[in-house]
Amino acid sequence: MATRAGSAGAAKKAAKKPARPRKKKGAVSIKGLNAAEVTSDAPPAEIEGLGQAIRESGGGVVGSYRDPAGGHWHLLASLPIERVEPTPFQRDISKTHVERLGSVIGRMGRYLDPIIAVRTAEGTFWTPNGHHRLAAMRQLGARSILAVVVPELSVAYQILAMNTEKGHNLREKSLEVIRMARSLAELDPRPEKDCALEFEEPDYLTLGLAYEKRGRLSGGAYHPVLRRVEAFLDAPLPEALRVREGRAEKLLALDDKVGDAAAALKEKGFTSPYLKAFVVARLNPLRFRRGAAMSADEALDAMMTSAVKFDAAKVRVGDLAAAPPGPADE
Repeated sequence: MATRAGSAGAAKKAAKKPARPRKKKGAVSIKGLNAAEVTSDAPPAEIEGLGQAIRESGGGVVGSYRDPAGGHWHLLASLPIERVEPTPFQRDISKTHVERLGSVIGRMGRYLDPIIAVRTAEGTFWTPNGHHRLAAMRQLGARSILAVVVPELSVAYQILAMNTEKGHNLREKSLEVIRMARSLAELDPRPEKDCALEFEEPDYLTLGLAYEKRGRLSGGAYHPVLRRVEAFLDAPLPEALRVREGRAEKLLALDDKVGDAAAALKEKGFTSPYLKAFVVARLNPLRFRRGAAMSADEALDAMMTSAVKFDAAKVRVGDLAAAPPGPADE
C-alpha cells in the first residue's frame, strides 16, 4: 500500500503543469504594434517638419516609422557629422573605447549602429547615447552619421536609463546624473521628484556632487547607505541642487574622517583593500535599525558622530575577517 501511495504521489507531481515564470517587480507588458503597423500610416505634420529641418541642415531622411513598443514617430536620417554633438551632461569619453570602435568600423568598412539624436532649438543635434560612436566616426574622417532622430527633446534626458553602449560605473553614472540635473534646472526647473525617470536614483545626485569635488571618492562604500535613506525632493531643481550641495559637503567631511580611521587601522597592521568599506559599515546607523525611518541628513550626521568616536584600538583581526567584503578602496 505504501508503495502504491508513493507511486500515486509521484504521478501527481509529474502531472503538475510547469510553474509560470514570475513577472519581475515593476515590469510592464507591452503588446505594441505588429510589424506592418510600424510603417503603415502617413507621418504627422510634426515629423514632416522635422524631416524638412534635417534636409535644410544638410542631412537626408531615409524614412519615418513608429516604434514598435509605444507607437511614437521617429525618423531614420543621415546627419552632417559636424552638426552632431553629445549631450553636455554625458560622462567623460573613453579614448580606448573610441579607438576600439574606430578600428572595428574601419576594418569592416561599415557603420551598422545608428545613434539616437534630437534636434535642439539652435538647429544642431544632440546625441544622448552615441558619444563614443560619434567620436570614432570623426576619428575615421566620416562626413555623416546615421541616426534615429526623435522629435521630443525630453528623450535626451530620459535615455540615460537605457544607455548600455558601455556599462557605467558608479562614478560615471553619478557624474552624468548631476550634469543632467544642472541642465534641466536651467531648461525645465520642475520639482526634483518629477525627474525620477531621468535620474533613476536620488543618491546619484548627492554622489555626483561629491565626485565632482573629489574624483577618487570611495563612493561605493557609501552607496548602500545612501540608497536606503535618500529620496527625491519636492523642491524645484535649482533649490534641490542647493540642498544636495550641502549634503555632498557632509559626505566629503565624513569621508575625511573615514580616511583617518582607515589610516589608523593601517598603522595597527591591517592591510585589507576594503578598509574604508569596513569603517563605513561600522559607522552605518542602519545596521540595527529595522523599519524606523531616517533621512539622509540624519544618517550622515549619525555617521559623522560615530566617526569622531571611532577607535582603531578596539578593532580586532577577527572583526575584519568576519565582515563581508565591500567595494575596494580607491
